[in-house]
Amino acid sequence: MAIQKTEKVWHNGKFIDWDDATIHVMSHVVHYGSSVFEGIRCYALPSGPAIFRANEHMRRLIDSARIYRIDVPFTADEILQGMLELVGGNGVWPCYVRPVILRGYGEAGVNPFNSPTEVYICNYPWGKYLGADANEGVDVCVSSWTRIAPNTLPAMAKAGANYMNSQLIKMEAIVNGYAEGIALDVNGYISEGSGENAFVVRHGVLQTAPLGNSVLPGITRDSVLEIARDLGIKVVEQPIPRECLYIADEVFLTGTAAEITSIRSVDKITVGTGKIGPITKAIQQEFYGVVRGEKADRHKWLTPVPVRTKQPVAV
Repeated sequence: MAIQKTEKVWHNGKFIDWDDATIHVMSHVVHYGSSVFEGIRCYALPSGPAIFRANEHMRRLIDSARIYRIDVPFTADEILQGMLELVGGNGVWPCYVRPVILRGYGEAGVNPFNSPTEVYICNYPWGKYLGADANEGVDVCVSSWTRIAPNTLPAMAKAGANYMNSQLIKMEAIVNGYAEGIALDVNGYISEGSGENAFVVRHGVLQTAPLGNSVLPGITRDSVLEIARDLGIKVVEQPIPRECLYIADEVFLTGTAAEITSIRSVDKITVGTGKIGPITKAIQQEFYGVVRGEKADRHKWLTPVPVRTKQPVAV
């Protein structure tokens, strides 16, 4: 999906024009993947735009930078304020918000310490990540690419370098005719998709892989776990063998981009009836009810955006 540019980008505490948000080809991030980032959705509610779980995203962003020893010259609150001002000022919502912390133009070589830290925030319209069929469920495969192993790259950090592994998973799925790939961890247990956490439902029990299975601590993943507990659904975080994907009653993926997307088939084996299952549907209804302003925001997940205009931009 092509990026639709907006007017301004937040860069190191100041607003610059979209076309001026550039980096030097010799920036450390270009050669060594030294960046951490977040993907965040801003929803258009009847009361106005609101960013979903902004505080949790900021905490994960700062945690990711800490893991990679990147000194960030802004606090989480300052970056959050930058997001709110950017979305409100650009007047674009619903939208996707992308804060990124990267190592810029300094010295050549793997050692990152002498390269300056740059912080950018962009926002832009973005629709269904897994395509128009996401409303009815999508077809996925188990990837031949294994998710990054413990003590290689830290899976708990949302780092740019990690997504080279994700790209291999995604490209393989696409060229083989699937919407997405689900990767296994180094021990052969279900890990996650290229950019989503995976959930399996069997006999009424909702299962998902623990963080120890090379899983990113997804914000939407956490939201689903909270919703499921609110609905009285039994939740288990445990290692899940690959074959559970083939005998599951329901499978779905979660993520900021994918939101909550039902899986219709895995490796051409139909999941359940091939339609969105009752537990997936119940969780979807609660989730979308909150982000559309149709249900009470009882967990205080939404941060309102101060705006100059109440007119959303069509996506």
